[in-house]
Amino acid sequence: MASYQMDASRLQSMFISGSAALEANKSWINDLNVFPVPDGDTGTNMTMTLNSAVRELGKLSDPDMQAVTKAISFGSLRGARGNSGVILSQLLRGFCKAAQEYSFLDVHSISEAVNRAVETAYKAVMKPKEGTILTVAKGMATYWTDFAQGETDLEVLFEKTLKHGEEVLAQTPEMLPVLKEAGVVDSGGQGLIVFLKGAYACLMGQEIEAPHQEIKADGTIEHEEVIVNNENLGEITFGYCTEFLINLNNPMTEDEEAGFKAYLESLGDSIVMVADEEICKVHVHTNDPGLAIQKALEFGGLTNMKIDNMRFEHEEKLIRDASRIAAAGRTEIKKTEAPAVPKENWKAVGFVATAAGEGLVDIFKSLGVDKMVEGGQTMNPSTEDMLEAIRQVPAHTVFVFPNNPNIVLAARQAGELTREKEVMVIPTRTIPEGIACMINYDPGLTPQENAAAMEEGSKAVVSGEITYSVRATTISGQKIRKGDMMGLGGPTGLYAVGRKLQDVALKTVEAMMMEDASVISLYYGSEVEEAEAQKLADALAKKYKGLDVELYQGGQPIYYYILSVE
Repeated sequence: MASYQMDASRLQSMFISGSAALEANKSWINDLNVFPVPDGDTGTNMTMTLNSAVRELGKLSDPDMQAVTKAISFGSLRGARGNSGVILSQLLRGFCKAAQEYSFLDVHSISEAVNRAVETAYKAVMKPKEGTILTVAKGMATYWTDFAQGETDLEVLFEKTLKHGEEVLAQTPEMLPVLKEAGVVDSGGQGLIVFLKGAYACLMGQEIEAPHQEIKADGTIEHEEVIVNNENLGEITFGYCTEFLINLNNPMTEDEEAGFKAYLESLGDSIVMVADEEICKVHVHTNDPGLAIQKALEFGGLTNMKIDNMRFEHEEKLIRDASRIAAAGRTEIKKTEAPAVPKENWKAVGFVATAAGEGLVDIFKSLGVDKMVEGGQTMNPSTEDMLEAIRQVPAHTVFVFPNNPNIVLAARQAGELTREKEVMVIPTRTIPEGIACMINYDPGLTPQENAAAMEEGSKAVVSGEITYSVRATTISGQKIRKGDMMGLGGPTGLYAVGRKLQDVALKTVEAMMMEDASVISLYYGSEVEEAEAQKLADALAKKYKGLDVELYQGGQPIYYYILSVE
């Protein structure tokens, strides 16, 4: 049966179906990553980005097109993880910005939306590369637009566009030599195709079931429960935890945003207020939720309203949360809510950094980092995670060190969503680069001068990482067997390959060495004993006489060693 229009309910179902398809195939998509590391995460990042939007959709009942598109845009934007997740969130944001203007979508309005999606995503990436998810998205948008002139059946055009998308995906190895050598297509592009195939299945009446987690009306996931010792909570001054979203009639001006926040501060504490062009997210602890709600209505309609009696929860000694992600391989870092500091008492500069591993966290804190975000190669933090960390730093200017190329876009996206303080993201790609930035920070310079100096200084650090291969492949002409040790880094991405950990580590440092080197730093991971790490440090000291060899306990998962030469 032909389909000529799509209403909000159908769009909602198609999105959930597409997310379920991605969930079911995320491991396969992870395996398409060029480097056969044990933390390939494109599929995971894209799935978690979509699931954040699915949680927002789960809060809607009898929604219209505007509510559905805002839930998708809002959820994916704040849940975006990794470069693939951020780019996907921007595709969705652009699509939704156009689609929200319509009550029903047909081939022509979808044409407008998919082109807006591609335009938005390309703008979000500083140096777009062809042969990626962007290329696949652009190819499908162009195809849809070209054939929308003579085809009105959504089912027919969707099927043909998907087929064309697969043809574009198949060409990505010809656009990026590294894909061709590894024998894979672009993993982000494949993830997009899988998502759209799931959506198409729903359009054809074969809806794929939602992910196995039970997503509740309040957005929490059934199995994620944390029991907190409430004995140390003390007296609760403001009894109602109040949360809601404002669907803004117009974007808030800076004065309106500042005035609304000041009003909330007069009602209570623990205030979180995040606004973009269309939505304002509000969280406040108060004794009179009605006053907060009444004021919010001046700016637009309210959705996702939630009011909890914290005194009752205190007595019950149970609190629901969504912070347990240990099953995904994250190292647990205790999360505490920073006490509110009045803006007039903020310091000039603060710092946020990401790291996984207790030792690395301690190193950054000892260097003056205010807020650590748990993450790295094994789990990329979301835009929301970065946004919350920035919020908790009581400073007018906040420097952010992602310490991983796959976290830079999420950090920048969080910076763009922050209104009340200046955020400077230094695009550090490794842990040693972030450490170098903190060591070289000069309080006598302006933030802009420090940003330039830190970015330049980070380039003087040569970094490497040692892990193992999860599959056989070829990279830069070197054949890699499953289980081989790999020294990652450098222009080609690969320093050394071998069967023995210490041999590969020594070869990696040799490849990293430079004429004016003075220090070699080793950060050993959770699976390496200190005595074993010391043997490697001694071997390096013997080989490179005159250089200082520094050994640190990093505690990072997956990576046996993180190395630096400077």
